[in-house]
Amino acid sequence: MFDGYDSCSEDTSSSSSSDESEEEVAPLPSSLPIIKNNGQVYTYPDGKSGMATCEMCGMVGVRDAFYSKTKRFCSVSCSRSYSSNSKKASILARLQGKPPTKKAKVLQKQPLVAKLAAYAQYQATLQNQAKTKAAVPVEGFSWGNYINSNSFTAAPVTCFKHAPMGTCWGDISEGVRVEVPNTDCSLPTKVFWIAGIVKLAGYNALLRYEGFENDSSLDFWCNVCGSDIHPVGWCATSGKPLVPPRTIQHKYTNWKAFLVKRLTGAKTLPPDFSQKVSESMQYPFKTSMRVEVVDKTHLCRTRVAVVESVIGGRLRLVYEESEDKTDDFWCHMYSPLIHHIGWSRSIGHRFKRSDITKKQDGHFDAPSHLFMKVKEVDAAGEWFKEGMKLEAIDPLNLSAICVATIRKVLADGYLMIGIDGSEAADGSDWFCYHATSPSIFPVGFCEINMIELTPPRGYAKLPFKWFDYLRETDSIAAPVKLFNKEVPNHGFHVGMKLEAVDLMEPRLVCVATVTRIIHRLLRIHFDGWEDEYDQWVDCESPDLYPVGWCQLTGYQLQPPAPQSSRDSQSSSSKQKKKAKSQQYKGHKKMTSLQLKDELLDGEEYSFLQGASDQESNGSASYYIKQEP
Repeated sequence: MFDGYDSCSEDTSSSSSSDESEEEVAPLPSSLPIIKNNGQVYTYPDGKSGMATCEMCGMVGVRDAFYSKTKRFCSVSCSRSYSSNSKKASILARLQGKPPTKKAKVLQKQPLVAKLAAYAQYQATLQNQAKTKAAVPVEGFSWGNYINSNSFTAAPVTCFKHAPMGTCWGDISEGVRVEVPNTDCSLPTKVFWIAGIVKLAGYNALLRYEGFENDSSLDFWCNVCGSDIHPVGWCATSGKPLVPPRTIQHKYTNWKAFLVKRLTGAKTLPPDFSQKVSESMQYPFKTSMRVEVVDKTHLCRTRVAVVESVIGGRLRLVYEESEDKTDDFWCHMYSPLIHHIGWSRSIGHRFKRSDITKKQDGHFDAPSHLFMKVKEVDAAGEWFKEGMKLEAIDPLNLSAICVATIRKVLADGYLMIGIDGSEAADGSDWFCYHATSPSIFPVGFCEINMIELTPPRGYAKLPFKWFDYLRETDSIAAPVKLFNKEVPNHGFHVGMKLEAVDLMEPRLVCVATVTRIIHRLLRIHFDGWEDEYDQWVDCESPDLYPVGWCQLTGYQLQPPAPQSSRDSQSSSSKQKKKAKSQQYKGHKKMTSLQLKDELLDGEEYSFLQGASDQESNGSASYYIKQEP
């Protein structure tokens, strides 16, 4: 296994006696998997794990499968050729400066510097072939520095089932060993060394080179899913040299024995990890597909749009009537805002017919099976009815949960919801939620969970009481049993960092923090911005991503607002809020802050904080019992 280092070691004679004189490796702990490659456990002649390199052709393979008792050659042919004239011819060719042949790569054991010099010419031809995935630059911002300097924690990748590797992240954790490029080296060619994960932050890992012990001076951050991180054993199978960092090269005389001792029983990445990463980043939506998507100027209806680009599963949709392709809308492929062609007609949803009567060449309807499926509901018995009251996240101000009314009941469990006190006369700001949506709640949800409920605009009888309001409006509350009560074990905790879409400007993905957790509901704060820009988001929202997602997918990350912007926020709050809300250009609504100012005339209306926000599965206090 460590023959990637073997090819660069200073003394690698074929005898195993020197290995036996080293400190004996402790037995493998039964609770830890042995370092493996391709799912096999390799064995040295002395019983230790390892591989072999053919002294004639340079092929790396399983030592037990090699020819002869000494395991010096991969085949009978190489064994015979080694002592024939071909050996002399290969050496002569190299001395004459000709390109080394396959058989001339490893003819005899040589000192470290001599071997690297001979290997440099071969490596130079390969150096430009392995291109690493370039990170999208964000001037002045680094997730690693941001997390280190503030001792932040990040939400684990397993919290995001829709993200790459979200369902197959496995046991990647602190202590896992990997092979990475050695940047502490003056050699002209690219070499590698083994490093251990010191800290995980989403996809990003803080790595420390093996041998540095408690010295963090050369620790560095990189994306675990990047193309430069490999499982232990990759160098041996790929013919890449393992070279210890220059800073610690003097610490040990036998680095191979050191690695055997340190890595036996350690964990590494699965051998097919890079393949899984690649597979998890294949997206079924393709450019030129046609879909139905919410009309951002009239939330009550949908329009036809065409997929213009796909980045990390996020779709840039251009409305079909946009000739210059500037009238667009961003959303994830699993967003509840997009549907297959014909969806609106099938459920009775309002739809804006396109002025384009004929499909443009190359455009085709996205297959219906690509879209996120909603849970089937039984509307035959007791069901939602028009006029019923409930609480809902305001789609035009996602920081607010408001008093709302069911305005229309559609087919397949879909409902048209209006926000009380601020509805447009033509209903253009009604919004479609499914009955199982985590964005609608029964009457009393905010009160029992100590969340500020935004009362109807112009309602003067404060503090707001549902019992009084239902009586005054001659309304009934939607039955509690009709709402979605499932709370997954999502794994989020207050204070965790992540990358989140600003749903009021959905082309932006920003540095964000989880500030509250109410069962499955997360309060997302955009770092550097005031709390009024916070948004309530479901824990399974496809608009939340692990730290490092933008770098992995090539999407532009929006860093926290700089200090100068923060200082001016209080004086320009209303202007910023207006700009931030331009994505939905329908009926203009007042922000919750403006609403408080108007209704309370300066009187404080505090945001109630629960004694203990729920962070796991729901409890009996999820819903308040309705008053008669």
